[in-house]
Order: sequence, then C-alpha cells, then structure tokens
Amino acid sequence: MTTNKNDSTIRPFTVSVAQADLDDLRARLANTRLPKAAPGDDWELGTPNSYLADMVDTWQHEFDWRAQEARMNEFPHHLTDIDGQTIHFIHVPSAEANATPLLLIHTYPGSFVDFLDMIGPLTDPVAHGGKAEDAFSVVVPSIPGFGFSTLDERGWTMARVARAFDTLMRRLGYSSYGSHGSDGGAMISRELGLLNPEGFLGLHVLQLFSFPSGDPTEFEKFTPKDYAALEHMQWFQSVGGYNAINSTRPQTVSVGISDSPVGQLAWNELFNNFGNGTSLVSKEQILTEVSLYWFTNSSAAAGRYHYEEAHAVTEPAINSARTGVAVFADDFKSIRSLADRDNDNIVAWSEFDKGGHFASLERPDDVTADLRKFFA
Repeated sequence: MTTNKNDSTIRPFTVSVAQADLDDLRARLANTRLPKAAPGDDWELGTPNSYLADMVDTWQHEFDWRAQEARMNEFPHHLTDIDGQTIHFIHVPSAEANATPLLLIHTYPGSFVDFLDMIGPLTDPVAHGGKAEDAFSVVVPSIPGFGFSTLDERGWTMARVARAFDTLMRRLGYSSYGSHGSDGGAMISRELGLLNPEGFLGLHVLQLFSFPSGDPTEFEKFTPKDYAALEHMQWFQSVGGYNAINSTRPQTVSVGISDSPVGQLAWNELFNNFGNGTSLVSKEQILTEVSLYWFTNSSAAAGRYHYEEAHAVTEPAINSARTGVAVFADDFKSIRSLADRDNDNIVAWSEFDKGGHFASLERPDDVTADLRKFFA
C-alpha cells in the first residue's frame, strides 16, 4: 500500500495475504489456550469455550482463506487517498444505462465482505431475476481503520468519514448517489443525510439509532411493539460491553485481540450473539470477517470510531434527507416515533420476519429487494 497520503489517483489493488501470514495463523491456532470455563459455559458471560473450540477446529482444518481471497478478487479493488488517509474500496459500475450510483457502508465488526453476495444482484439485476431499471453502480469502501483503509490520526468521527466518502463518489465521477448501511454504516449514511450534498438521493439503513430523550410525553405514542423494541435495546445494552471498552480504553483491549486470533474471534462475538442466539451468519462468513481483521491487524483502528464518537462535541441535528429503513426481526429495533423525531423525511419503512444485525450476510436478497424499491 502507498505511503503517500496526498495521492488523489485511483490505483488498482489486489487482496493478497502472504503465505507466511497464513502459516503463522495456523501455528497460533494450533497453540490455542482457552480460558478456564465459567460454570455453564454459555453466552451469558461472553463467548463460551464450546463455541470457540468448535470454531477454532473449523478455522484450522476446514476454512479456506485462499478461496475467500479469490472470491473477494472477483471484484475490482482500488485505493485512493482522501483527507490524509488511504481509502480502500470496491467499485463495480453497472453495464445498464442509467444505473443508480450507490454507496454500501459496512458494519462493525464487519467489513466490505458484508456485501459480497449483493454486488452481483445490484449491478446486474437481469442476471439475478430483476429488471434493467433496478441496476446500481456500486461502491463499497472500507471505513478508515478497517481492513485495507488506513487510520493514523485522531479525529475520524462518522461525520468526517461521510465527507470523505462524498469526496470518493465525486472522484469516481458520480454527481449524484445514494447510500446504504448497517451499524456504523447506518451512522455514516445518516451523517451523509445531514450533510445532504448536492445530488444526494437519500439514505437506506437497517437502523436509526434514536433513543428516548427523557421527555415522558414521548412514551404516549408507544405501542406494545415499541415497548418490546425498548426491551431489546435494554438487553443489548446489558451485553454491549465492547462499546463501553472501545469508547474508553480501545488501545488496551486491542493488544490482546491483535496478538491472539482466538481473542479476535471471541471479540467479534456480535456475529453470533447480537440477536441473543438467533444469528443466521454462517461459520464461513464469520471466519472470513475475522480472518480479514487478523491479516490486516486492524482491530485497534477499527474500534476507534466508538471513542471518537463518544468524545465528539456535537449538537443534535435533524436529518431531512430522503430516508428509508429496513427493520429485521432480530436486529436493533428502530422505534418509529423516535426515528421521526430525529429524521423528518422517512418515506419508507419495511419490516422483515427473518434476519438480524448483519442482514446483508444473512438475508442479502431481502436487503437487495428493499434497496431496489427505495431507490426506484
């Protein structure tokens, strides 16, 4: 990767992990020492040994990184430098005329891998059961600090990432575009809505993170479903210790997960446990995501946005850009009345009875269909 952070050219990039790094991973996995199990060894106290032992065995003896690497390289990867950082991205222009330019922005602890199953159906809808007018030209960037995108300075809030991604789309020649994201990607998409750059076509997200303000009158509009969603928020807060750690001591925890691949696997428990045991993310998908973090040694940088957001001095703002929300059954439940309070132009709201926080991995066809509908 380049060390010149002022190079506005767009350079080709290939995902290629050295064999020595693969050999080192296998050696570390072979020497795994799991902690003494807590009584019961279940998910109540965190990632259990039984899960880790099974996943490590699969990682060692069945998982094929080279096959996943080849799958990633089916799409054209690029690097460019924006605001002092090297930004990695996939860019797949559609062959269809008048295709809609679309940013796909990934999760934490996900990556550009979140969207590999969606790129083909989005860019070539006719080959995947859709119509030519459903086509998108897709850009899938890695958030600074994630994967092959660098992060070597402080101050990269989600608002700053949004500005960088707007620069990326303009650099690629798009005068208008839309955005989609989940988790961190949803936050960046909303920041794009607040920025509302010329030609912005709107944001489609899996979550709008709107919480009760403390005003008791807000609860007057709550339905039984809203109270259930609030209970889900409270459950996640009770198990979301990673957020508190990343917001306060991100460098401390990154030492352990940067030195131990099994530590990285355990830390990425959200892939399996976000929906309290309902996750549909496969072993292979989890190991691909975790391996990418391991090989790029990006766990320290990837968690920094929690710290930056927690320490940013910002005023609450209303997003007035055209907004669509897709709520999946086992994900964070956006509450409509609170979402409307913070976003005054929600024009689409879909709900799905299967899938969770990582719906682009779990239910890519549903996400694709909802994107087609929203941007039609």
